[in-house]
Amino acid sequence: MSQYVEAQNLKIDKVLFELVRDEIAPGTGVDAEAFWSSLATIVEALGPENEALLDKRDRLQKQLDDWHRAHKGEVIDAAEYRKFLSGIGYLVAERGDFQVNPANVDAEIATVAGPQLVVPVDNARYALNAANARWGSLYNALYGTNAIADSDGAERRAEFNPVRGAKVVEAAAAFLDRSAALADGSYADATGFALAQSGARQELRVQLRDGRETGLADNSKFAGFNKSGNALVNILLCNNQLHIEIQIDRDKPIGRVHPAGVNDVFLESAITTIQDCEDSVAAVDAEDKVRVYQNWLGIMKGTLRTHFNKNGKKVARKLNADRTYTDPEGKPLTLPGRSLLLVRNVGLHMYTDAVTTMDGKEIPEGFLDAMVTCLAAKHDLAGQGKGGNSRAGSIYIVKPKLHGPEEVGATVKLFSRVEDALGMPRNTIKIGIMDEERRLTVNLKESIREARDRVIFINTGFLDRTGDEIHTIMEAGPVIRKADMKGSPWILAYENHNVDVGIETGLPGKAQIGKGMWAMPDEMRAMIDTKAEHPQAGASTAWVPSPTAATLHVMHYHETDVAKRQKELATRQRAELDGILTLPLLGGQNLSEQDVQDELDNNVQSILGYVVRWVDQGVGCSKVPDMNDVGLMEDRATLRISSQHIANWLRHGVTTKEQVVETMRRMAAVVDRQNASDADYQNMAPNFDDSIAFQAAMDLIFEGCAQANGYTEPVLHARRRQVKAGAA
Repeated sequence: MSQYVEAQNLKIDKVLFELVRDEIAPGTGVDAEAFWSSLATIVEALGPENEALLDKRDRLQKQLDDWHRAHKGEVIDAAEYRKFLSGIGYLVAERGDFQVNPANVDAEIATVAGPQLVVPVDNARYALNAANARWGSLYNALYGTNAIADSDGAERRAEFNPVRGAKVVEAAAAFLDRSAALADGSYADATGFALAQSGARQELRVQLRDGRETGLADNSKFAGFNKSGNALVNILLCNNQLHIEIQIDRDKPIGRVHPAGVNDVFLESAITTIQDCEDSVAAVDAEDKVRVYQNWLGIMKGTLRTHFNKNGKKVARKLNADRTYTDPEGKPLTLPGRSLLLVRNVGLHMYTDAVTTMDGKEIPEGFLDAMVTCLAAKHDLAGQGKGGNSRAGSIYIVKPKLHGPEEVGATVKLFSRVEDALGMPRNTIKIGIMDEERRLTVNLKESIREARDRVIFINTGFLDRTGDEIHTIMEAGPVIRKADMKGSPWILAYENHNVDVGIETGLPGKAQIGKGMWAMPDEMRAMIDTKAEHPQAGASTAWVPSPTAATLHVMHYHETDVAKRQKELATRQRAELDGILTLPLLGGQNLSEQDVQDELDNNVQSILGYVVRWVDQGVGCSKVPDMNDVGLMEDRATLRISSQHIANWLRHGVTTKEQVVETMRRMAAVVDRQNASDADYQNMAPNFDDSIAFQAAMDLIFEGCAQANGYTEPVLHARRRQVKAGAA
């Protein structure tokens, strides 16, 4: 049972109260008592508006359900549908043009295009790995993944494979040729590197195998160097504002056999990282929230440390230092050693008993997140420019699951209150807007307008956006198969619309336009072959599932100048709203019995594989093997799609409860087998009634239509707390 401390008309869980008093507040200039007093004032002032916004969601959903039931089976007239949506206040009138104007935005967000990681901040090791993923070894990324084919003698094996190593060096040289080409020849033919004075600047000179000497085709791409004595040890190149470090060391195994002594090529990789308090985290009570907040605090103070065993050795992990060089004019040059960090708070619909009113009423968890994460970030702001996070003096909060302009406006109001409470200048707190709910998508321009002085990020979220699409049109009829969603008209229009509106409102050069996650961390060859489409689509960032994936994906941003691409896209016509409102329904499409069963198998296996770890072990994001044992990164967004999809097919008779239950029991045995090597894993089969995780999956499916907006948190939190109570 939690113990509460009463302070400033609030009841605060004792461990959280002590964390703020003893660890977060000291050094910020904010008194702990004043902190809680300010939170109480915010809850009293903004709490009723939060409740009203959630009531409006429910009211609109009921109106949508009634309309879709009344028109089920009809060919929907686009103009009539838009008129209906406008009439109920779902679709708002779009006003005149404007340009966003966020101040004090770090270059990593405003002007540098590159990969973005999303990582659960409750796991210290993962949080540090992601923060340190600003730089990554291209050699390691190529050698250790299927980016290089395991064939023709280049197979990965326990001992070093020189054939594979040669292919890695060849691929890295080809990348250098594309990104910072030599005036003559190829990096594959380099036998040595040197510097030569040219006026006030040093230039890079490269000796080639045939005896010729050459330089860069574009000398402006030479950014710096390091020497040991008279020998070059680092060569720093820059292309599309992204840095490349060629490391020379003839004493290392690779450098010893390389003609020019190149031991590795390091790439500036994860330019930004979202430290996540939301979808990838299983934080259901004050105990969990304290772990989340402690790790975020440790990163903001630069003190977070963790130890773990790797290959039988104890390894320590802490934040990387900045990287230093000499620039071509002989001046010191420092580059960030860490990814620029954003923090994702929870959505408006989340409430917490970590802090309650005096009568025991839970407060909006987003209010608590905003106050605590920003108080912790004051430690970074106090050390501004000393190798911390934001050199521009901003705090970057990603806000998920906002339903339109009113909710964005309410969040802006909350951030203003937090700034006043914590003694920050107005607009210190920036907002990243997740375009992952249908009502925000169709009102994106007006949503951005509400945050025009704070917005630093809009991002398409295919997974949550699809879950919301299904729930929004739940009564319209059965939806198409999950795999067909990506190619459907609504999502193609949605993806283009996000970029179009972002460009139209002036985000390029000031804020990120982002794209979604590559979900297969073991399929790097496929990622390299396909994810170039994101910068080509005008996205200045896109999500990747690991530091290694960031190092491989960043090559796409060397190939595409995103700023130039956005200027090209600015001339096209904005994607049509009617395309976004095209319902992804089966219509007259006939599915065979096998089609239905295959879809159920896929969805159910995905649900169970994720839920069993969430509920039983408190793992909010994990690599879940699919039906073919291919690992997929799963979080609550993927769960929302799968559970809503089955709920929709149940609602319209495509499947039956009996068929779903049979599938769940059969797939439970599959998931149990896939987790057989986990000593902490608890089987679901055959004692299904005793498995809380299995019951949670049942709830998500069979109560899916009744869950507000199809969100999975109410079920997951209740069942996880049940497990924790049993363990206690």
